[in-house]
Amino acid sequence: QFQPVESGGGLVQVGESLRLSCTAPGPTFGWYDMAWFRQVDGKEREFVASINSDGARTYYDDSVKGRFTISRDNPQNMMYLQMNNLGPEDAAIYFCAGGGDALKREFAYWGQGTRVTVSP
Repeated sequence: QFQPVESGGGLVQVGESLRLSCTAPGPTFGWYDMAWFRQVDGKEREFVASINSDGARTYYDDSVKGRFTISRDNPQNMMYLQMNNLGPEDAAIYFCAGGGDALKREFAYWGQGTRVTVSP
């Protein structure tokens, strides 16, 4: 089964950068559109960014456009989220998702999440 695993979360200060990574073992990684979502405690999970299977198309929520960049390296079974100029509003648990539609933002497989904390 396709099982994404996130890493790279941590504590940063306002204005700093962080790169999240997502991997999933197996030969199917390059078949799937993938995405990043985030969830603040007590709130619903929200879309951050998505990328199609070959990396040619990317989509972003307006709140992160110009600050976050989603990318992938299919031969390495890796997907990334480069986050720049982080603010308190970006603090959340970030989830990697795959096996769905990058445009529709619907995905079947989810990781356990990695926490990003942004301090003043």
